[in-house]
Parts: sequence; C-alpha cells; structure tokens
Amino acid sequence: MPNDIQNSATQFGDKKFAIVVAKFNEEITGNLLSGAVEALTAAGVQDQHIDVARVPGAWEIPLVAKKLAGRSAYHAIICLGAVIRGQTSHDQHINHFVSTALGNLGLEFGIPITFGILTCNDRQQAIDRAGGSVANRGTDAALAAIEMCCLMDSMG
Repeated sequence: MPNDIQNSATQFGDKKFAIVVAKFNEEITGNLLSGAVEALTAAGVQDQHIDVARVPGAWEIPLVAKKLAGRSAYHAIICLGAVIRGQTSHDQHINHFVSTALGNLGLEFGIPITFGILTCNDRQQAIDRAGGSVANRGTDAALAAIEMCCLMDSMG
C-alpha cells in the first residue's frame, strides 16, 4: 500500500463506504468483493462502515449507486461487476452505459465512485483479474476509493 494511504489510515475510522456488486458471474464478483473489503479493512475502515448492496447484474449498478450517493451518507462508492464478451455485442452496450453512468454520477454527487467492473474477452481473463494471476480489481477499486477520499479531504 502506498505510504500516503497508510499514513492516512487513521482518518478512515469515521468514513463510510458503499460497495455495489453484481450477482451475475458471482464466482468472479464474489472475489472482487472480498478483495475490496479486505483493502478497506486493511486501511482502517471499520466493518460497520462498509455497506454492501447486491444487484442482479452490471446493468443495475448505476441505479443503486445513484440511490446510495443521494443519501449523502457515504464518502465513496465502489462498483464491482464482471461483463464477459459473448457471441453478440451485448457486452459493449452494457459496458458503455455503465461506465458513462458511473462517471456522470461521480460528477453529479461530488463523491468518488470507483469502477471495479471487469470488461473481459473471456471467462479466464475475468478469473485472472478477480484475484487470479493478474490481480484483484476489487482491491484496486477500493484502493482508488481510499486514495480519492484522501485527495478530496485535502482539497477541502
């Protein structure tokens, strides 16, 4: 973990994080969720300050993220899912909508909304990026949320 995040870990005692995770491809998204929760707790976030909302699939993530952002109760929202290319172009439509919507929500509500949604060509790529041979992108999304909270705090 970078020093600036480690040195700021004590300031996370009062920070609340929401995680929105898709149930579709649950064997993959479950690993993303585990990685995100582990990263948050390692940074000093208390368990009771981590709320998890499970949605059917990646398509539903922006709606729930917007509802959570509107509560003004969270310092960051971490979005996790796995969209795997199939025989049609459905993945492109889902990925475009979800990425655009989440980016716009961050701007609209002024809080970090991180993108931990895998957009993979095949199942093995998703497995590799959910704690397999590449990394855990759930961990990465949580670390980005922590870093953004630090940055937002420093900006007042």
